[in-house]
Amino acid sequence: MTVGNSDCLAIAAPWPCRSARLLLLLDYRRDRVALSIHMAGCLFDATGDLLAANPNPADLFDRFIGWTARL
Repeated sequence: MTVGNSDCLAIAAPWPCRSARLLLLLDYRRDRVALSIHMAGCLFDATGDLLAANPNPADLFDRFIGWTARL
C-alpha cells in the first residue's frame, strides 16, 4: 500500500481521507474485493482505539468499508 496516515494528517482528516481513498482505489483498481478485505483488516486493527473515541460502529464501518462499495 502506498498511502500512509501522514497524507491525512497533513490535512487534519481521519484516515482514510479523500486523497488516501483515491490512492487506495488506484492501488486496488483491478481487485475491488481485495480493497474491501484490506479495509476490513484496517478496521479490525483500529477498532479498539476508535471505539473509545467514536462509539458508533456504523460510522466506523462507513469510514473504513462502506465507501468501497459506493464507488
